[in-house]
Amino acid sequence: MLSIIVPVYNEQQSLRQLHDEIRKVMERMGGEWELLFVDDGSTDDSWSIVTELAGEDDHVRGIRLRRNFGKAAALTAGMHAARGDLLLTMDADLQDDPAEIPNFLDKRQEGYDVVNGWKKRRRDPWHKVYPSKVFNWMVSRLTGLRLHDHNCGMKLFRAEVAREIQIYGELHRFIPVLAYARGFRVTEIPIHHRPRRFGHSKYGVRRFLRGFLDLLTVKFLTGYGRRPQHLLGACGLALFAAGALGLCYLSVLWVLTQAGVRDFGPIGTRPLLAYSVAATLLGGQALSLGLLAELIVAYTARPADTYSIRETTPASGMNENHSEQPMLA
Repeated sequence: MLSIIVPVYNEQQSLRQLHDEIRKVMERMGGEWELLFVDDGSTDDSWSIVTELAGEDDHVRGIRLRRNFGKAAALTAGMHAARGDLLLTMDADLQDDPAEIPNFLDKRQEGYDVVNGWKKRRRDPWHKVYPSKVFNWMVSRLTGLRLHDHNCGMKLFRAEVAREIQIYGELHRFIPVLAYARGFRVTEIPIHHRPRRFGHSKYGVRRFLRGFLDLLTVKFLTGYGRRPQHLLGACGLALFAAGALGLCYLSVLWVLTQAGVRDFGPIGTRPLLAYSVAATLLGGQALSLGLLAELIVAYTARPADTYSIRETTPASGMNENHSEQPMLA
């Protein structure tokens, strides 16, 4: 079964057309499918339309959140409620073309776990396109996953991916990165991106600042989430060493001055003293935070958080008189 998850926030004008386009595509393809509309606290008639669509089409289900929690929360609610083996996310503003769904499924047949959309010819204003290119370049360089469009809302992935990753805040744009860090196979395909017909974008200039901060979070989680001391400890040692060297240098100058070898002047008025003391203290604090973080990880992490199983071999040598017990992963 394919579960199509569509977060909705004040998209009353586009919902019926989107449902109609998806239904036509899925009827041509055949197979089991469902369409999940997740109303993320809309203040217009979006939920009324979702309710009507669910009454008219058995493939449609609706989820209504109590207030606007954000896109990541809406997608998480949809992924938890989805019954399909494959999950496809797309936006409700009609810019994502449902006609691309067969292309996503065909690409997944090549053995990929996540297929990300790439708006190769993006139909958005320039002030969204060019900052987005810079952002995608930064994400690719920092995470090692080279994609042209990390933030594309149209993605296809296995339900197993949704069970293993956790998205919150605004980490929904990093689903491919989080999956890649768990060892899943990720690729992308160019898709047809359509101009917005109704309403306006829900994201302003602040999304780029939040996106950069989220990128730092993802880099830390994927690179040092289970070994925080490797990052905090390295920074702490570097600061501590720099501060210690500065203090040693000033100590030598003080000794030489007191011994009458040469007058280097008072060291208490030198800026290097303040910088060295500050670096030493910061370094010690970073090392301490790293040790505390390691303790938290050690006592709260589940074993499955440290690895991801792709498949197992069938049990062999089983006695016919004994029933095979399911394996726990």
